[in-house]
Amino acid sequence: MQTQLADFIKDTPEGREADRILRSCVHCGFCLATCPTYQLLGNELDSPRGRIYLIKQMLEGGAVTGKTLLHLDRCLTCRACETTCPSGVQYGKLIDIGRGIAEKKAGRSLFAQLQRKALRALLPAPALFGPLLKLGQLFRPWLPAALKENVPAPVESGAWPAARHARKMLVLDGCVQPLTSPQINRAAARVLDRLGISLIVAPEAGCCGALSYHLNAHDEALDYMRRNIDAWTPYLDQGAEAIVMTASGCGVTVREYGYYLRHDPAYASNAARVSGMARDVSEVLVAEKEALQKLLAKAKAVTPNTKLAVHTPCTLQHGQKINGVLEAILTSAGFEIVPAPDRHLCCGAAGTYSILQPELSHQLLINKVTALETNQPERIVTANIGCLLHLQSGAQKPVAHWIELMDEVLGGSPLPARGTPVGTPPLRGDPSAVS
Repeated sequence: MQTQLADFIKDTPEGREADRILRSCVHCGFCLATCPTYQLLGNELDSPRGRIYLIKQMLEGGAVTGKTLLHLDRCLTCRACETTCPSGVQYGKLIDIGRGIAEKKAGRSLFAQLQRKALRALLPAPALFGPLLKLGQLFRPWLPAALKENVPAPVESGAWPAARHARKMLVLDGCVQPLTSPQINRAAARVLDRLGISLIVAPEAGCCGALSYHLNAHDEALDYMRRNIDAWTPYLDQGAEAIVMTASGCGVTVREYGYYLRHDPAYASNAARVSGMARDVSEVLVAEKEALQKLLAKAKAVTPNTKLAVHTPCTLQHGQKINGVLEAILTSAGFEIVPAPDRHLCCGAAGTYSILQPELSHQLLINKVTALETNQPERIVTANIGCLLHLQSGAQKPVAHWIELMDEVLGGSPLPARGTPVGTPPLRGDPSAVS
């Protein structure tokens, strides 16, 4: 694609990056076949190719209107188009640049501005979000159905094992997940503990920055990233082997810290180091395959022969390019994986998308749940907190994080029922304990 960027953007880092990405697009249109919003709306401006044209026009000095921003906002950033694209167009990076510029040029209504600021202020802040969530859970039985399905009931999370092994790994506690589903990281800690690895939490680490970044608050997001890098670096210096992610949405972001902070001389090196140390928890289990197989062999007598439908989040299959791994691990544990059509399509959660684009998100949810339940699974599993909560709001079958099932198979308690008291706080490590 030939470009002639306008003066306001062409000599900036964003302009050079956008120009590089735009020039890699060959207009083939393969992306249309796998774009969730194009599948629903049938409008090419709601497809990757259409949005690329809009961004090109904008960066070349063309008019930017509210409709331009609307079409860019409708993108889920699922990156299915990147998996399909034969030219390797880095669409996810381009849409972040395009949305940020379009928002500045077209502006938003006061309500939209306040809504986005509230999301950025509330969700990444456990001190604010936690009490509101508890209040919602307290009154959940009396809430209208439309609100009730969006307030997860409290869940028993179980114990976090003591840091007793020489091998240690960090885990991102995150922001929303420890409040809504604390059992996920605890299950991961128990599974890795059985494999001889202690999972620890750096107290100062928090939100990965994805929420702010995708809401065009790039500077704010970079500050979250720098804070996490500062929190993790002492542990890495003392020998922590990896930074484990149990939320694939956070995982794809942390893997790209090196990209986001490449122009920051103070953080570029450590950001690249952190990105290189990030591992989805499934990758850790694959790396410990031999030890895991021994544990599973002992646990076969209690392995449930259960049919599972696996929802592989977009951030895992398209963002991190991890495909088929969950199915392989769960099959080795004795589960029967039933096929689900359109596995490449987004469930509609997409961070804050379910709040900002509720109609499209709900239709995608209906389509995804229908696909996952087509072959009558007994349970549905996923690998991302946003997808999990979204699917739980619409599925008839129980939905859990897949690591919870592995914990159950390897001798943990059965999957906890929501509505029971939350367990003890997770272990908080200190760098000196790693060595």
